[in-house]
Formats: sequence, structure tokens, C-alpha cells
Amino acid sequence: MNTGAFVCSCGGSCDIDLETVREGVSGVDVVASSELLCQDGRDAMSKVIDGYDLDQLIVTTPEPSCQDRIRSLADDHGLHPDATQFVDHRETNAWVHGEAEATEKTARLINAKQAGLQHEAITRSVSKDAGNRVAVVGDADAATSLTEAADVTLIADGREFAEVEGLGDVTVERGRVVGVDGSFGEFELTLEARVTDDCIDCMACVHEGPDGMVTEYPVDIHPDAPEGEWPDCCPTDAIDLDGVTRTVEFDQILYPGGRDDARGGRLGYYTGPVDAGTIAAVESQLGGIEKPQFLDLEMDVCAAGASSQEGCTACVDACPHGAVDRPTIDSVEFDQTACQDCGACTSACPTGATMLREPSNERIAREVEALLEGDEADGGLLSRGTAPAIDTQVVAFVCSEYAAERLRAHGRRAARSDDDLDYPPILPVRVNCTDTVGEAHVMHALAAGADGVAIVGCGGSCLHSGPDPKRDLVDRLNRATQDLGLGKRVGFFAPEAGNPAAFVEAISGFVEFGLDETPVPAGDYEATGRIDADWGTERANPSFDSHGWTLESVRTILDHVDPDREVIRGLKDFGLMEVNDACTLTPTCTNLCPTDAIRRTGEGELQFNHERCVNCGLCEEGCPETAITMETGLNLGLLPENRDGESWQTVHEDEMMECVRCGKAFTSVASAEKIAEEVGEVVAGLAPESEHSVFEYCGDCRSHLLFDQGGRR
Repeated sequence: MNTGAFVCSCGGSCDIDLETVREGVSGVDVVASSELLCQDGRDAMSKVIDGYDLDQLIVTTPEPSCQDRIRSLADDHGLHPDATQFVDHRETNAWVHGEAEATEKTARLINAKQAGLQHEAITRSVSKDAGNRVAVVGDADAATSLTEAADVTLIADGREFAEVEGLGDVTVERGRVVGVDGSFGEFELTLEARVTDDCIDCMACVHEGPDGMVTEYPVDIHPDAPEGEWPDCCPTDAIDLDGVTRTVEFDQILYPGGRDDARGGRLGYYTGPVDAGTIAAVESQLGGIEKPQFLDLEMDVCAAGASSQEGCTACVDACPHGAVDRPTIDSVEFDQTACQDCGACTSACPTGATMLREPSNERIAREVEALLEGDEADGGLLSRGTAPAIDTQVVAFVCSEYAAERLRAHGRRAARSDDDLDYPPILPVRVNCTDTVGEAHVMHALAAGADGVAIVGCGGSCLHSGPDPKRDLVDRLNRATQDLGLGKRVGFFAPEAGNPAAFVEAISGFVEFGLDETPVPAGDYEATGRIDADWGTERANPSFDSHGWTLESVRTILDHVDPDREVIRGLKDFGLMEVNDACTLTPTCTNLCPTDAIRRTGEGELQFNHERCVNCGLCEEGCPETAITMETGLNLGLLPENRDGESWQTVHEDEMMECVRCGKAFTSVASAEKIAEEVGEVVAGLAPESEHSVFEYCGDCRSHLLFDQGGRR
């Protein structure tokens, strides 16, 4: 693929040195520049496209109208609709940084865009059919606004609608909502009423019932209505003061007064105020939905559980949209149509069972590495011997929703006002949501030579995880970086709408006063996302899973630091196993472990591989003797490079019992004694002619023994 980069100064409104940017861009076939690319520069741009036979364009413009002109030009040349990519050299760059910093940052952004495009995912889609059945709970206006497009049912939820007009095309159901289950296309509402379907709307109970306790339309009775003789007025015995429940099915639900267990909201289930956007969203999903596929799944490496043990619950706990479910205790299911592309499950998953398709972890890694330049970056701005304009290299994972919008708004305000809204030139990497960012992303950025990592999110207005969603992650990783001897190097920032000064102050304090120069050099590290390259650890996990990618990055950091502690705290995807004397060497933990981090030897040893362990907890949960305790942390002393290449450590030993017939070691003495104690009386007499207990034979020999003696009987 031939790629061209095109740089513009927006008619001189952006203080960037076009020539220096051109010299700093690498990895593309041609770099061209113009004072006004989207206007006067288009003819020249067209000639460059033809001359270099370009099929991929990277263009510096954040302005939608300019982007449309560039896309139109690309279309005229027969390029793919997605072949044109844009870089913001203005709102979050030249308008808030000095000329030298903005110039250098622009070149780095182009390089990062080019690196990321090499790992862009092929577009795939998922779909789910649904009908037009919509339930609206207690809001007549919302119900009537949907009648032209949908089959609408108004759930009264105890309200009176006798005087409401316009409900002729709306089915009105009595009952109060007591439960909501299911997902898009197959929701179930559980309703409780005190009037059954035998009601004939004769109005007798309305007249005879307690004042204010009986609604006229639909007829229903308040739960607090007093008992007495008045229910006898019903000619059909339809009054049941104990309450009757029924379940009704719908494809979508509008429940303005409801609550959703999924903190970010679920597809097809709307709570809170109803506005035009809500109605439009419901109408757009009538009949079903087709959308991009956001996740790749490798469930064969999932650590959710086995043998009815719960195991890892990271993805279920993390998902803010109810798109992950556990139908059984040891299984996980994903509803890809309900997925909202936040990446929470992928950053939480230690094994790589869930992977975000776009941007993938590998794409993020390559963009980070391209943004960070060392002292002798090949073809980069610093290779010419000039002093770097960006002294402190801070990788900023920026949420592409509200946070990105606010940063652009800050830049526009800086351009039109005299306010001092300049801030240090942080190096942005686009993520769908800050939920995408996990410990692997942060540790990789630090291993690649970043002086610090800023996670820039939406704060209290986050569409997915609510206020300050990354506080725990930031606290954990600052604990880890301190233990590694790097000091605190991670921060979370939420730009506020209309208050750019607060963000400027916070990010400036972090970059200019909170960070020392990192001892880890930039420009030397290209992650593989695996830990089995150097130490022979055979793992089924895909590349760039959280555990493997994090460990690879930590090892890179360790080449340049002197850790303050041997056990690095704060890294959740690493477990430390302790086994007490209750262990009888049953095979339960070895059978349950999804990463083969536990094994038994024929010499009566239980061994643990810290390098492989993802801290899923299955062994601790499933141990029949409750002999296992797992703690969180990365113990550097247990890694093979610090143990003469040995990955396994013995965590428990016991004497092995050898079969009295064939001599094979088949179980531990403790395990045999425990079984004999528990079921010895039950099996007594099964082999009366044997000089030994049946528990002294291995499984094969025991079968032969019982068969032989049974035949003689």
C-alpha cells in the first residue's frame, strides 16, 4: 500500500514549521505540505496522488468541512472510502502548544497514525433480529410518539390514564413493574397487579373502593388498599388483594423511572428522561440491528471456570452494558449486539479471551511506540542532532467521546481568546473509552520510554462507567511503578466542559512538576505481546493479552531500574500461591488451572509457575481441602530469569504411595489416608483375600483385584 502524508497550516493559523514536519515524518512514500491544503492545495495534492499512485492518505485537518473536501478528492481518484485518515494538528496541538512543540508533535502524530494503520482490523458486523414491540412504562407522551412506527404498550405502573388523550393506538396494561430481565429483542417485564384478567371494566370497584386507591383506566388497585367487604362488589371476582404477577415480552423498553443494573445502560432498554434522541434510537432499532463487530473472542483460553467452579469474573464485573452473562457458574456468554465498544472487558481479561478489534492492543502498542522518540530515532525529528522540543514524553490515552470533544473545544477557546490555555504537548492515543485502558497499556507505554501516562476521560459524564472510572487503576499502577523504582507516573484527567483552565492546571502540574525523566530509554522497545519467546513458556493465550503483555513490559523496565521491592504490588493479573499442610495432592487444582500454572510430579511435589499464573482464583476456589491461598502481586524472585531459568517452584511436598501390586506411585499418602478415613467402612470386605487394603492399589490394579476376587466368589 502506497501512503502519502499531507500537512497543512490552515492558512497560517497554525504555528507549525511545515518543512520540519516533512523531515520528521517517516514510514510513508511521500510527504507534501501546503498553507491551505483543502483549498488551493488540492490541485497539487491530486498530482501527488497520481504521481505516487497513492491508495492511503494521512491528512492534517480536524475541520469536518475540510475533511469532506479531501474525501471528495480521494473519491475522485477511486480511493476506498476509508482510505483517508486525519490528524488533528490544530485544536489539540498548534493552538495549545508552542511552535516547536506543535511542529514535533504533528510529525509524531502522523508517524503514529501510519503505524496504527498497519494493524487496522478488517470490518466485520454482527446482527440480531427483533420485532416492533415496545413497552413504555408510565409515560403516555413517549408512548404516543412511537405509535406510527412501533407496536406500543403503555405499562400503567399504578398511574391513572383515564383523562389522557391520544391513546387509541396504544395498548394499555395494568400492573406495576417488579422485574426486568432479558436483552434486546427478548426483554421480559414482570408486572404485579391486584386485578386479574377477568376484569370487565364495569367500574364497580372504582365506585365502591377506597378513595384514591383504585384507578379507572386501566383498572387496578393500590398495594396499600385496605381489606374489607368492598372487593365483593366485583361481579367476576377479578380483585385479588394479595397480588397477581404475569410476564409480558417486548423487544425494547422505555422506563423513565427505572434503574438499570448495567451502569452504562443496555441496548434497547432506556431509563431516565425520554427526549427526541431516545425516541429516534428506539425507532432506528425496530425490526433488529446490524452493527460493527467490536470484539474477537478466544473462549478456549477463558479462565471463567471449570467443573462447576466460578473462576475469573473480570469481564462480567467490568462490562457496563450487560453484554456479558454467566448462564452457568462455569461459563461466560457475550451478546455482541449489546456490546457498546468501551473495551472494559478486554482490559480486564488477563488471558486474551476477549480482544477489542479496533483499536486492537497491537495497534495501540505500535502507535505508542511511534509517538515516543529516542535520542537517535531513525528518520525522526531528533535524528538530526537538534534538541527535542518535547522534553517530557507523556503518552495520553484519550477517550474518543466527551473527553476528545472537550479538548478540541479548549483549543478553539484558546485560539479565540486571550486566556493562557497552553499546556504541555502530551502525546495522544485514541481509545474508545478509558475503560479500554488497563495495566498492560500503561506498563507498555512506560516500557517504551514514556516519562508518564495520562488517562484522559469523561469523568462524571462517562457514557459507560460513571465518575472517575480509573481511580483504582491509577492507584494500583502508581503503587506498581513505585515498587519498580520509577515513582508515581500515572494520572487520570477529566476535562470539564467550559472550564479549560482546570484541565490546563492539572495536566501542567502532572507533566512539569510530577515527573522526573524516566531511566527507560525511548525508541528501543517493540513489544511482541508474549512471554514465551525467551523462556520457552508454551501458552495458548493470544498475543497482547493483559498478563503476557504486562510481564513483557515489566521485564523491559527492569533492565533499567533498581526495584524497591521484590514483590511488585498493584498488578492484578499475577498471583502468588501458598499451600498449607491440609493439601493431599489431589489433582483438582492442576485440572482446574486454565493456564497450566500448576502441576504435580511423580515425586510427591505440587509445583507452581508464577510466570504463567493469571490470578483467576480457580485453584483456591476449587481446592477440596481449602489448602490454597492466592495473593495478588508479581514476585520478581519467582521469574525464571532470577532462578537460573527454572520456571517451577515447589509449593507443597508429600510422600507418595506406591501400588503394592505394580509399584507405580499413584497418589499421596495423605490423600489415601483421607479417603480411607472417609469411605473405608463402606468398602471394607470388597477384597477379603487380599493382604492389603484396596486403598494401597492404584486404580488399574484395584480394578483387577476386585474383578479377580469377584470371579472367585
